[in-house]
Amino acid sequence: MAAEWGDVNEELGRALPLGRTAFPSEIAEAVLFLSSPRSSFITGSTLHVDGGGAAV
Repeated sequence: MAAEWGDVNEELGRALPLGRTAFPSEIAEAVLFLSSPRSSFITGSTLHVDGGGAAV
């Protein structure tokens, strides 16, 4: 099963402008930023952490 998921993950990644899917740490950094005081002036916005997928 893990080998199959790896193949799917690689195929999905090739479809993104950055050429790969995100590392868990990259998603975590976005979550940490949005939950920190540094994002206190951000309201009503969507942060796309998708390797450019929303731009395609």
